[in-house]
Amino acid sequence: MSDTASWAERHAAAAMAWDTTPNPFVVAACRKLRPGRALDLGAGEGANSVWLAGRGWQVTAIDSGTVEVGRIQSHSALLNHPVDAIVGDAVGYRPRQASFDLILLSYLQLPEPQLRLAFQHVVPGLAPGGRILVIAHDASNLDRGWGGPRDPNLLTTPEVVAGLLAALGLVARRAEVVRREVRTEVGFHVALDHVVEALAPSAG
Repeated sequence: MSDTASWAERHAAAAMAWDTTPNPFVVAACRKLRPGRALDLGAGEGANSVWLAGRGWQVTAIDSGTVEVGRIQSHSALLNHPVDAIVGDAVGYRPRQASFDLILLSYLQLPEPQLRLAFQHVVPGLAPGGRILVIAHDASNLDRGWGGPRDPNLLTTPEVVAGLLAALGLVARRAEVVRREVRTEVGFHVALDHVVEALAPSAG
Protein backbone atom coordinates (compact mmCIF):
# COMPACT_ATOMS: atom_id res chain seq x y z
CA MET A 1 0.00 0.00 0.00
CA SER A 2 1.39 3.43 -0.93
CA ASP A 3 1.91 6.15 1.67
CA THR A 4 -0.71 8.26 -0.11
CA ALA A 5 -3.32 5.50 0.03
CA SER A 6 -2.48 4.77 3.67
CA TRP A 7 -2.86 8.45 4.57
CA ALA A 8 -6.21 8.69 2.80
CA GLU A 9 -7.54 5.57 4.54
CA ARG A 10 -6.45 6.79 7.97
CA HIS A 11 -8.13 10.14 7.50
CA ALA A 12 -11.28 8.57 6.06
CA ALA A 13 -11.53 6.29 9.08
CA ALA A 14 -10.95 9.19 11.45
CA ALA A 15 -13.60 11.32 9.77
CA MET A 16 -16.19 8.60 10.30
CA ALA A 17 -15.43 8.33 14.03
CA TRP A 18 -17.54 11.34 15.01
CA ASP A 19 -20.64 13.19 13.88
CA THR A 20 -19.87 15.43 10.92
CA THR A 21 -23.43 16.67 10.38
CA PRO A 22 -23.81 20.47 10.75
CA ASN A 23 -26.38 21.81 13.16
CA PRO A 24 -29.74 22.27 11.38
CA PHE A 25 -30.21 25.78 12.81
CA VAL A 26 -26.80 26.79 11.46
CA VAL A 27 -27.75 25.42 8.06
CA ALA A 28 -31.10 27.20 8.06
CA ALA A 29 -29.60 30.54 9.09
CA CYS A 30 -26.53 30.48 6.85
CA ARG A 31 -27.38 28.58 3.67
CA LYS A 32 -28.56 31.72 1.84
CA LEU A 33 -25.84 34.03 3.13
CA ARG A 34 -23.15 35.29 0.81
CA PRO A 35 -19.89 33.55 1.80
CA GLY A 36 -17.31 35.67 3.55
CA ARG A 37 -15.08 35.32 6.60
CA ALA A 38 -16.46 33.27 9.48
CA LEU A 39 -15.37 32.61 13.06
CA ASP A 40 -16.64 29.44 14.77
CA LEU A 41 -16.06 30.06 18.48
CA GLY A 42 -15.99 26.90 20.57
CA ALA A 43 -16.11 24.86 17.37
CA GLY A 44 -15.98 21.41 18.95
CA GLU A 45 -15.27 18.80 16.30
CA GLY A 46 -15.94 21.28 13.54
CA ALA A 47 -19.03 20.03 11.72
CA ASN A 48 -20.32 23.59 11.30
CA SER A 49 -16.87 24.94 10.37
CA VAL A 50 -16.33 22.35 7.65
CA TRP A 51 -19.86 22.82 6.30
CA LEU A 52 -19.32 26.58 6.04
CA ALA A 53 -15.94 26.06 4.37
CA GLY A 54 -17.59 23.75 1.86
CA ARG A 55 -19.92 26.60 0.91
CA GLY A 56 -17.06 28.96 0.21
CA TRP A 57 -16.54 30.62 3.59
CA GLN A 58 -13.04 31.38 4.88
CA VAL A 59 -13.38 29.83 8.33
CA THR A 60 -11.39 30.23 11.52
CA ALA A 61 -12.35 27.64 14.16
CA ILE A 62 -11.37 28.11 17.82
CA ASP A 63 -11.58 25.33 20.39
CA SER A 64 -9.72 24.58 23.61
CA GLY A 65 -9.37 20.86 22.85
CA THR A 66 -6.36 19.64 20.91
CA VAL A 67 -8.23 16.46 19.95
CA GLU A 68 -11.16 18.47 18.60
CA VAL A 69 -8.90 20.80 16.63
CA GLY A 70 -7.07 17.79 15.20
CA ARG A 71 -10.36 16.34 14.05
CA ILE A 72 -11.34 19.60 12.37
CA GLN A 73 -8.02 19.59 10.53
CA SER A 74 -8.43 15.95 9.47
CA HIS A 75 -12.02 16.34 8.29
CA SER A 76 -11.39 19.58 6.43
CA ALA A 77 -8.30 18.11 4.75
CA LEU A 78 -10.20 14.99 3.73
CA LEU A 79 -12.93 17.03 2.05
CA ASN A 80 -10.59 19.73 0.75
CA HIS A 81 -12.61 22.36 2.63
CA PRO A 82 -9.83 24.37 4.30
CA VAL A 83 -10.44 25.54 7.88
CA ASP A 84 -7.95 27.47 9.97
CA ALA A 85 -8.41 25.45 13.19
CA ILE A 86 -6.70 26.88 16.26
CA VAL A 87 -6.38 25.69 19.86
CA GLY A 88 -7.52 28.61 21.98
CA ASP A 89 -9.73 29.89 24.77
CA ALA A 90 -13.19 30.76 23.46
CA VAL A 91 -13.76 33.30 26.23
CA GLY A 92 -10.41 35.03 25.83
CA TYR A 93 -10.09 35.00 22.02
CA ARG A 94 -9.87 38.49 20.50
CA PRO A 95 -10.15 38.68 16.71
CA ARG A 96 -8.77 41.56 14.69
CA GLN A 97 -11.10 44.52 14.39
CA ALA A 98 -13.80 44.08 11.72
CA SER A 99 -12.26 40.83 10.48
CA PHE A 100 -15.34 38.56 10.27
CA ASP A 101 -18.66 38.68 8.43
CA LEU A 102 -20.10 35.88 10.57
CA ILE A 103 -19.38 34.85 14.15
CA LEU A 104 -20.93 31.57 15.29
CA LEU A 105 -21.38 30.30 18.83
CA SER A 106 -23.04 26.89 18.64
CA TYR A 107 -23.71 25.24 22.01
CA LEU A 108 -20.90 27.10 23.72
CA GLN A 109 -22.60 26.75 27.10
CA LEU A 110 -21.05 29.30 29.46
CA PRO A 111 -22.15 30.96 32.70
CA GLU A 112 -23.62 34.37 31.91
CA PRO A 113 -20.58 36.40 33.13
CA GLN A 114 -18.27 34.40 30.86
CA LEU A 115 -20.70 34.60 27.94
CA ARG A 116 -20.83 38.38 28.38
CA LEU A 117 -17.03 38.50 28.37
CA ALA A 118 -16.80 36.33 25.25
CA PHE A 119 -19.22 38.68 23.47
CA GLN A 120 -17.22 41.71 24.58
CA HIS A 121 -14.10 40.18 23.07
CA VAL A 122 -15.49 38.96 19.74
CA VAL A 123 -18.12 41.55 18.77
CA PRO A 124 -15.45 44.13 17.78
CA GLY A 125 -14.31 41.51 15.27
CA LEU A 126 -17.55 41.83 13.29
CA ALA A 127 -17.27 43.72 10.03
CA PRO A 128 -19.89 46.44 9.36
CA GLY A 129 -23.16 44.65 8.64
CA GLY A 130 -21.71 41.40 9.99
CA ARG A 131 -23.79 38.84 11.81
CA ILE A 132 -23.46 36.91 15.04
CA LEU A 133 -25.40 33.66 15.39
CA VAL A 134 -25.86 32.10 18.83
CA ILE A 135 -27.40 28.65 19.26
CA ALA A 136 -27.62 27.07 22.69
CA HIS A 137 -29.61 24.81 24.97
CA ASP A 138 -32.35 26.99 26.43
CA ALA A 139 -33.04 27.43 30.13
CA SER A 140 -36.50 25.94 29.60
CA ASN A 141 -34.87 22.69 28.45
CA LEU A 142 -33.90 21.92 32.04
CA ASP A 143 -37.50 21.17 33.01
CA ARG A 144 -39.32 20.66 29.72
CA GLY A 145 -36.77 19.35 27.23
CA TRP A 146 -34.34 16.49 26.70
CA GLY A 147 -30.59 16.38 27.13
CA GLY A 148 -28.31 19.34 27.54
CA PRO A 149 -26.51 20.60 30.65
CA ARG A 150 -28.12 19.92 34.02
CA ASP A 151 -26.41 22.94 35.59
CA PRO A 152 -28.80 25.92 35.40
CA ASN A 153 -25.83 28.30 35.51
CA LEU A 154 -24.91 27.11 32.01
CA LEU A 155 -28.36 27.86 30.59
CA THR A 156 -29.88 31.16 29.58
CA THR A 157 -32.68 32.56 27.42
CA PRO A 158 -32.86 34.27 24.03
CA GLU A 159 -33.94 37.48 25.73
CA VAL A 160 -30.82 37.53 27.90
CA VAL A 161 -28.54 36.78 24.94
CA ALA A 162 -30.19 39.45 22.78
CA GLY A 163 -29.82 41.93 25.64
CA LEU A 164 -26.10 41.21 26.01
CA LEU A 165 -25.59 41.75 22.28
CA ALA A 166 -27.74 44.90 22.23
CA ALA A 167 -25.57 46.35 24.99
CA LEU A 168 -22.64 46.02 22.57
CA GLY A 169 -24.42 47.90 19.80
CA LEU A 170 -25.83 45.00 17.80
CA VAL A 171 -29.40 44.78 16.54
CA ALA A 172 -31.23 41.49 17.13
CA ARG A 173 -33.10 40.16 14.09
CA ARG A 174 -34.21 36.96 15.77
CA ALA A 175 -34.35 35.74 19.36
CA GLU A 176 -36.55 32.73 20.00
CA VAL A 177 -36.85 29.29 21.54
CA VAL A 178 -36.88 26.46 19.00
CA ARG A 179 -37.64 22.76 19.20
CA ARG A 180 -35.10 20.19 18.05
CA GLU A 181 -35.97 16.53 17.56
CA VAL A 182 -33.31 14.16 18.89
CA ARG A 183 -33.24 10.53 17.87
CA THR A 184 -31.98 8.01 20.44
CA GLU A 185 -31.89 4.23 20.74
CA VAL A 186 -35.24 4.32 22.55
CA GLY A 187 -37.06 6.74 20.24
CA PHE A 188 -37.35 10.46 19.61
CA HIS A 189 -37.11 13.24 22.16
CA VAL A 190 -37.57 17.00 21.92
CA ALA A 191 -34.86 19.39 23.06
CA LEU A 192 -35.52 23.09 23.59
CA ASP A 193 -32.82 25.37 22.22
CA HIS A 194 -32.68 29.05 21.42
CA VAL A 195 -31.46 30.86 18.33
CA VAL A 196 -30.34 34.48 18.40
CA GLU A 197 -29.18 36.39 15.32
CA ALA A 198 -27.90 39.94 15.59
CA LEU A 199 -26.29 42.35 13.14
CA ALA A 200 -23.55 44.92 13.47
CA PRO A 201 -24.40 48.39 12.13
CA SER A 202 -23.53 48.90 8.48
CA ALA A 203 -20.77 51.33 7.57
CA GLY A 204 -21.88 54.88 6.98
